Amino acid sequence: MEPPDTAGAAGRPWEEAKAFYDNLAPKKKPKSPKPENAITIAVSSRALFRMEEEQKIYNEQGVEAYVKYQLDHENEPFLPGAAFPFVKALEAVNAQLRELYPDSEELFDIVLMTNNHAQVGVRLINSINHYGLFIERFCMTGGNSPICYLKAYHTNLYLSSDAEKVSGAIEEGIAAATIFSPSKDLEVSENQLRVAFDGDAVLFSDESEQIVKAHGLDMFFEHEKAHENKPLAQGPLKGFLEALGKLQKKFYSKGLRMECPIRTYLVTARSAASSGARALKTLRSWGLETDEALFLAGAPKGPLLKKIRPHIFFDDQMFHVEGAKEMGTVAAHVPYGVAQKHKCPAKEKQTPNSK
Repeated sequence: MEPPDTAGAAGRPWEEAKAFYDNLAPKKKPKSPKPENAITIAVSSRALFRMEEEQKIYNEQGVEAYVKYQLDHENEPFLPGAAFPFVKALEAVNAQLRELYPDSEELFDIVLMTNNHAQVGVRLINSINHYGLFIERFCMTGGNSPICYLKAYHTNLYLSSDAEKVSGAIEEGIAAATIFSPSKDLEVSENQLRVAFDGDAVLFSDESEQIVKAHGLDMFFEHEKAHENKPLAQGPLKGFLEALGKLQKKFYSKGLRMECPIRTYLVTARSAASSGARALKTLRSWGLETDEALFLAGAPKGPLLKKIRPHIFFDDQMFHVEGAKEMGTVAAHVPYGVAQKHKCPAKEKQTPNSK
């Protein structure tokens, strides 16, 4: 490509010449928003990247061999993990928000949270730069749990592959979920962030599930009918849906409702006629909505999620998480509510990259 001829009266306009030389300059990365203004998504290293081989080395050979392996391979990028498409979709939304609101800091901010040793950070940084991700905030705790740092980072959502860490975050009142890789690859949108939520014990409290567990479905239907106009208490991910809705409204105010790059779904096992009204009225009472509400009346969620193709689906029951995984959906388990009280999972060995 040759520079434009700017000499003489017949030269091209000055603006065209400036544009040419501006294109030669390296592109600046956008500025990170202040944590208090952003929607902060904390993601663990094993959620963002695939680290099975490294995990095997740690389990079989110990921490010193693990760190040495990471140092020896620090110029080899990790393969994308379960949370990778979700993070890419967050950044795609940010790009559109920056175009519409150049001075606004109401954006997604991704923080890499890991109890990895700081020396492993070079490989993580190299991997992030390799894929062109915009992740400037890191928290590497050298073997200690990163949970105590989540509130300091103003975390709105925490995703990890470590169920114990996720349970600890939920106990601290932070929206969190254990993310799982799907059994097969399913192509998802690169331009529209799609997030699907279960209702009870995810967006809502587990009040209704307690009725089912204690008294059965018939009593549950009677209870929901009697309390149709009484909003359910909030569940652990209500705040995240609220944050998504806040960003959606920024697009709506520009007349872009139909072109909004964020789409939300309520995917619940509730029956519409018998118990759906209370769920919808609860969202309305909070000033919230989902773009789509799908009442399955107990049918499997996996086939429907395959049609939706969300970047992530949140559910409190592993049965539905497993069903979603089998159909190619990235699913995340929310360990909250009565459904968890009957399970006593064995604690996993603490690892340097378990978070």
